[in-house]
Amino acid sequence: MIPILEPSIGNEELENVIEALNSGWISSQGEFITKFEEKFAEYHGMGFGISTSNGTTALHLALKSIGIKKGDEVIVPSLTFAATANAVIYCNAKPILVDSHPDYWCIDPSKIEEKINKNTRAIIPVHLYGHPCDMGWIADIANEHGLIIVEDAAEAHGAEYRGKKIGTFGEISCFSFYGNKIITTGEGGMCLTNDEEIAERMKILRDHGMRPEKRYWHDEIGFNYRMTNLQAAVGVAQLKKMDDFIDKKRRIAEIYNRGLMEFHESGELMLHPEMSWARCVYWVYSIVLKKGSNMDLIRHLNSYGVDTRPFFYPLNLMPPYRDKSSFPVAENLSYGGLSLPSSVEIGDETIKYVVDTLREFFE
Repeated sequence: MIPILEPSIGNEELENVIEALNSGWISSQGEFITKFEEKFAEYHGMGFGISTSNGTTALHLALKSIGIKKGDEVIVPSLTFAATANAVIYCNAKPILVDSHPDYWCIDPSKIEEKINKNTRAIIPVHLYGHPCDMGWIADIANEHGLIIVEDAAEAHGAEYRGKKIGTFGEISCFSFYGNKIITTGEGGMCLTNDEEIAERMKILRDHGMRPEKRYWHDEIGFNYRMTNLQAAVGVAQLKKMDDFIDKKRRIAEIYNRGLMEFHESGELMLHPEMSWARCVYWVYSIVLKKGSNMDLIRHLNSYGVDTRPFFYPLNLMPPYRDKSSFPVAENLSYGGLSLPSSVEIGDETIKYVVDTLREFFE
């Protein structure tokens, strides 16, 4: 099976892990934790990095640190991984769903304001499948209504909106380093912020709510959301390669685009978008069938040894998040969307084989 995604791990990651093991600092303290947090924040031009155990805990930590609580509402896209909405629910708040933009699949800013009311506290724009949201428009809406932006950048490390890296537009941004992400620590996450007070609060909540200057004294209930030094050791090495990984992702997209353009022009496929104001990182190269379900194509690809995955189910269709409102764009994208093998180690001939397999399906 040609894997849809797999990590690219080299000698430097191994050497860092051995160094961490030899140091004896293998849990949530050690020099690699500090180095990874500082270097990741520096890469984005942000003041503070707070590492976490995974991307979901990063979202939960971010929302708790800004005081999201029972009775609050937080705007999220319907087409996203469930963790985005789950983090809101963990705070006893309510996720309010918004449909997708038909051209680039992320939350549609034109449909946000109709969902804002006196209980709305925040917006979580999700940079879906490597494409940034329209952060200028979203920031204008947030400023007008006094809302906090928490960016979900789990799938879009290094993507840019109008030349500025995503993860730098909100009060807090959240990243995932799961094994299939552009850079990985196996599991792991990161929050970025320029607000020192928020950063310090996240550090306390991340460590059981324990007061830093008074060990084992807890003023409030916190969480064990810490990253290990072993994970950070991998992250430090991975971060050095991130720009190279992104260049490879963009090259993979170019090859897919060339190979599949005729089916886009014939109206059978929508290719992975890149708006004029965006620099997409194509975390996983994705397409949308314009006619019919994605399942027949997924079965066809699998029968030829090509791994793939369907788009996320829209949250509004699933029992924990059920919403009887209309979300036609998200539902259509989910019905016809699928992702193709996109590992940075994939070769040109393998991509050509995937394209030929797709061509056979359409022909």
